[in-house]
Amino acid sequence: MWAEMKLLLRDRLFPARIAPTREGNPSPPVLFQMITGYWVSQAIYVAAKLGIADLLKDGPKSCLALAVATGADAPSLFRLMRALASVGVFSHVHADSFALSRLAESLQAEVHGSLKAMVITLGEIHYQACSNLLYSIQTGSPAFDHMFGASLFDYLRQNVDAADAFNQGMANVASMLAYAVLMAYDFAGISSIVDIGGGQGELLETILRFNPDIGGTVFDTASTIQRARRRGSNNAWGRRCSYVTGDFFTSVPPGADAYLLCGVIHDWDDSRAVKILRNCHRALTTNSRVLLVDMIVPEAASASFSKLLDLNMLVMNGGRERTIAEFRALLNAADYKLTRIVPTMAPQSVIEAMAN
Repeated sequence: MWAEMKLLLRDRLFPARIAPTREGNPSPPVLFQMITGYWVSQAIYVAAKLGIADLLKDGPKSCLALAVATGADAPSLFRLMRALASVGVFSHVHADSFALSRLAESLQAEVHGSLKAMVITLGEIHYQACSNLLYSIQTGSPAFDHMFGASLFDYLRQNVDAADAFNQGMANVASMLAYAVLMAYDFAGISSIVDIGGGQGELLETILRFNPDIGGTVFDTASTIQRARRRGSNNAWGRRCSYVTGDFFTSVPPGADAYLLCGVIHDWDDSRAVKILRNCHRALTTNSRVLLVDMIVPEAASASFSKLLDLNMLVMNGGRERTIAEFRALLNAADYKLTRIVPTMAPQSVIEAMAN
């Protein structure tokens, strides 16, 4: 029995394939590391919320100095920083002093590729909604509505701080994704673009900057367009871009060569996604096209971030990530034909479709 017990201990509790750390401390089983992953995610969130990375941009600081600047408890902040340094977020340089690591650079607010706002919105409303994933799996309904008593976008309209973090996070992601789209998709022959649900306009701004013959329209809700107008008022690209408020469940601006929907269709279930696409269809001219920028779930039983994001979409707004077959069926239901799929360097692809 002891021989069998040793095998059990080795295979389940202390698997040999888990290498010891440099200090010689064995790591816990992989499944245990997975289930405690929120320890790391919440620690990163707290560091982002406190603005630690911005405080370290000019060099290392002691935890006491960081605590004074953030109003945190110094001994507790040290424990947070030590834990994050142990996984490569921040560097433990001396005694109680810490510095930026390469990973931590993205937690600064004013750097290209900043993830600070995204980390904050993920650590707050996403984290709380995901804590009730069981509800979504049992009911098929968004856990967000169950937790907050309102749908995601209704909640954001009523809560300014949450909306600011959410919108800025989306804007930061869009600004990075724009370059991947530009490198992959040829916009030749397109003279006008409407960015449906275009947020603060970062994606369209980048497309216009590199395509001086294109004019564009950012189309979104009134509150989002107010932010976009404030941001774009001093930019040269703003002269080639208009801002239009509206509801894509009702109608969209007509007559553009291309209708860009980046991260929009995956927010919604099939019936509401079809409604958005049909409204775009009514706005098309003879040679117009729609360009969906979304992840594609591989048909194969393989690892893919899209499969985890799919759970998040279920929890947050009842949306979903889709396979190629599911995109094709969705487009067919809205009277489009899928013309091509253009992979990018990012996890998202450009899915092009034209009216039947």
